[in-house]
Amino acid sequence: MAWIQGCVIVAIGFFVMLSPAVAEETEVNNFDSCYLDGWSNALRCKKIPVGEGEAAVDLAIMIAPAVNDVGLEPLYLLAGGPGQAASYLTPILNALYKVNQSRAIVLVDRRGSGYSAAFDCGIDGEVHMDLDAITDQFATCYHENAAFAKTLHSRQAVEDLEKVRLHLGHKKIALWGGSWGTRTALLYQQWFPDSLSVLILDAVAPIDTKVFLTAQAAENALIKLEEDCNRDPVCSAFGDWRSSLDNLLTHWDERAVNFPDPHSGNKIEAETPRSFLQNLIRTALYTPETAAQLPYTISQVEEGNYLPLSGLAGLLSDDGSMSMGLTLSVACAEELNRTSEEELAVDIRDSFLGDAFFEIFAEGCKVWPVSPIVYGVPEERSHPVLIISGEADPITPYYYAEQSLDYLTESKQLVVPGGGHINTMRGCIPKLINDFLKSPLNSLDSNCITEIQRPPFMAGAFGPEIDKAASSELLSGQGDNK
Repeated sequence: MAWIQGCVIVAIGFFVMLSPAVAEETEVNNFDSCYLDGWSNALRCKKIPVGEGEAAVDLAIMIAPAVNDVGLEPLYLLAGGPGQAASYLTPILNALYKVNQSRAIVLVDRRGSGYSAAFDCGIDGEVHMDLDAITDQFATCYHENAAFAKTLHSRQAVEDLEKVRLHLGHKKIALWGGSWGTRTALLYQQWFPDSLSVLILDAVAPIDTKVFLTAQAAENALIKLEEDCNRDPVCSAFGDWRSSLDNLLTHWDERAVNFPDPHSGNKIEAETPRSFLQNLIRTALYTPETAAQLPYTISQVEEGNYLPLSGLAGLLSDDGSMSMGLTLSVACAEELNRTSEEELAVDIRDSFLGDAFFEIFAEGCKVWPVSPIVYGVPEERSHPVLIISGEADPITPYYYAEQSLDYLTESKQLVVPGGGHINTMRGCIPKLINDFLKSPLNSLDSNCITEIQRPPFMAGAFGPEIDKAASSELLSGQGDNK
């Protein structure tokens, strides 16, 4: 999912990722030893030059060597966005530690992201609410970097990936893609099929789907949350919080004055538009952990307490992982240009989100003039493919795999109950990935995914339900400090 908050919230990116901190040490076999936050072992890192002129970049490569190298092809991890760097994927790297026992895992920061000349346009971790101000910042960024902006696209990213494979001497590679990274992986499969062994697609964005039309997917995720809440004895006590949310959205213009600053809690001076609330709800649906806070948060607003809602906005603030210049170059050239007003009207109908997400990019692309790019019709491919989908994914729903991937003749899909956007780290999914990589053509015993459940719903100020007596003592200040 990587977050860009306020008017710019999660450009088809990931959930919270850890910030990288690379420290170069000694050179071994033409690689340096380096580290990423969240991964305790040393990585082998180097940069290779790619491109010419304005497109020239030193491409950052980070490798977690196999603990026991038995000659298996490496697994490359492709980040989402478009605009997130692979160097932020240490949570995924940790989840796949069993895979790393027998095969290397490779991270490549694509041009314009992370340590490969990050093109972030100065967008920081603040909560941005003024779309006009953000658009002006985009316009300035484009004019200052127009030549570079025009060079960034998916074909380039895929060709760079192939250059890395050749440079590292890998005969074939396995690919894991998350969110927009699945689009990159599918394009690599189309253009370099002989270089690929297997694909793992988590939160798949098929080549011919228009993933910026996300209002219906977000609405379906909210409906699923409501259904699961009604079956939960704690959450159901909040009553009809969905109607409260609809009422809040309807009357937001007059109620927004009560919304505190997400970082300080003080009265906010800037106008808080309705689209901010819509995108905040959509973003919270990305992970079950944040979705579990929505019923309580909305019920508190009904009682006049806006602090939990503001706190949720602060929690989901941009972590700096998304390079918005890269995001716009790819999104404007490859997505927005092929989406019609008629399709948008159908998508936003009867949804809580409306066009609040789409308008960020519609306005951004007006000041980011890059030429349209067309992929072409996908050709049939027979690589083994494992597709991982969340039952309540608000942007790349599970039915994308069912509707738009007929050209994958050897695919199997796992749908995680209550899962949001990106599920590689949940429950037994890492084990199933490892099993798939060991025997990609064999059937996969996936019964364990039925045991994956949503986390407990937030019941009060302390989170999930705790002992009521202990809670009363804590609130009254009478609890002892044990």
